[in-house]
This record gives sequence, C-alpha cells and structure tokens, in this order.
Amino acid sequence: MQQSTEDEMHDSSGAALYDRYARVIFAYVRLHTDPREDPEDLTLEVFLAALERDNLSALTEDEKLAWLTRVAHNKLIDSYRRSARHPIVALDQIAETLFDDDERAPEQVVLRHEEYAHLQAAIKRLSGLQQHLLLLRYGYGLRFAEIAVLLNKREAALRKLLSRTLTLLRATFDQQEGPI
Repeated sequence: MQQSTEDEMHDSSGAALYDRYARVIFAYVRLHTDPREDPEDLTLEVFLAALERDNLSALTEDEKLAWLTRVAHNKLIDSYRRSARHPIVALDQIAETLFDDDERAPEQVVLRHEEYAHLQAAIKRLSGLQQHLLLLRYGYGLRFAEIAVLLNKREAALRKLLSRTLTLLRATFDQQEGPI
C-alpha cells in the first residue's frame, strides 16, 4: 500500500512539474530546433528524464527550471548530433530523384537482364570462330590487325565475318521481339 502511495505522489509531482514548466521548456526547445525536428518530442524527453530523477522534488523552483533547461539543452545537442550522423531527407525528395536516370529503374534493369540472356543464348548458337571473334573484338577490345595475327586469318575476311555475325545477331533479336 505504501509503494502505491509513493507512486501516486511521484506521478502527481511529475504532472505538476509538467504543468508548471512545459510551456517554458517547449518554447526553449522550439526556439533552438530545426523546423524538421519535432519540439514536442524533445520536450517530452526532457520531462521523461525528470521523472527518472528521484530527488528533483528536493530542488527549489528556480533550481528545477535550471535543471530542466540544462536537460533540454543537452537533448538539443543530442538531437543535433543524431541529425549530423543520420541526416533526415524527405521521402518526396528521394522519390523524385530516385529514378531520374531511367536506366537504373527496376523495370529497366530487369529488361536489360532479359536482353542479356537472349543475347547470350544467341551467341551460343554461333560457330566457335564467330564467338571467338566477338570475344577478341568486343570482349578484349583488340583491333582487326591484332585479331588477324592471333587467328592466322586475313584482316578483310575477319571484318566480313564480324559484319555477317552482327547481322545474324540483329536478325535473331528482331525475330524475338516481333512487331512492336
């Protein structure tokens, strides 16, 4: 029974403390916060800290106000540190700029992966020489003169073979896509 009486006194003294100083602390916090922060939350944190302190009732009224103001000041500093470490960005800003580059949009990424899979399948159907030529030319970036030496073929023949290979790949892709 005695414990519940002490809890009721503690609750009533906390409510009285809040009623007496809430407007002052709220005004102080609001004066020093960024408009994006919520001064009500910080004010509430100050009074939660006051409830956790047992010997606050032993202080004079001026000391209570000074203590609450100091706690509010410290909570503001904590808030500034949190916002510096973890900046708050409005979701609307992110949504507008998230997919400015359409190539990085999820739909485009999936479509590109599908096209790559079709291309790989089409390349696997080519002859070994055609696959090797594509790898040397586009994979390794070699010039035709260098490829001719490696494959022991004439440069003109390799150019013609590459042209026919690319034409075949384009025709394969046109058949897969069909009329638009």
